[in-house]
Amino acid sequence: MKGFFQLMLRFAAASSGAALTWLLSFFIFSQTFLFSSLYALAGGAVLYVSVKQIGNFRYLQKEGLTRRELKYIQKNLKEAKGKISRLQKALIQVRSLDQAKQNFEIIRTVRKIYSNTKKEPKRFYQAEGFYYKNLDSLVELTEKYAYLSSQPTKSWEMAESLLDTKRTVRSLNQTVKKDLHIMLKDDVDTLHFELDVAKQSFKKNDRSVLK
Repeated sequence: MKGFFQLMLRFAAASSGAALTWLLSFFIFSQTFLFSSLYALAGGAVLYVSVKQIGNFRYLQKEGLTRRELKYIQKNLKEAKGKISRLQKALIQVRSLDQAKQNFEIIRTVRKIYSNTKKEPKRFYQAEGFYYKNLDSLVELTEKYAYLSSQPTKSWEMAESLLDTKRTVRSLNQTVKKDLHIMLKDDVDTLHFELDVAKQSFKKNDRSVLK
């Protein structure tokens, strides 16, 4: 929604600039209709790009990132989105009631890490282990488990492999939860600090009332 409003703002600025340029060219500088229109299009395009660049610059300043860093993070997010889609597909294929809760937790945690990073790109650096290693492991093992569990007959070796994979996925579920906790650590610390300040304020107010 925010991106839509920003796009509308750029279009509004470009349209206003183009209209003003046309009026100035045609009536003030006595240009022909054709040249006035060309100047208007050029002016509108320049204004559109300028507003976009200013918006991007302010966004980068707010996030504390360079353009190169943002581009790198966005690239990783795009790759992660595809991996999460594969993970969801594999988990859906595992139709086991005893794993339903765990699968739901995995998807919820993974989506939360992704959405937090998409909303605040600088959080990527708080979850590098997730993006560089843990997500890949989850996708690979879950797809392997889904494939083996879908086979009509299973050998002893296959059954052992399934059990081992199941245990590893369970362990990875706890690992990605830790990734989310690490990502939110600063928020939790800030909340605790604000709570302590609020408690101290309440205590001071109570003492003042008692006096």
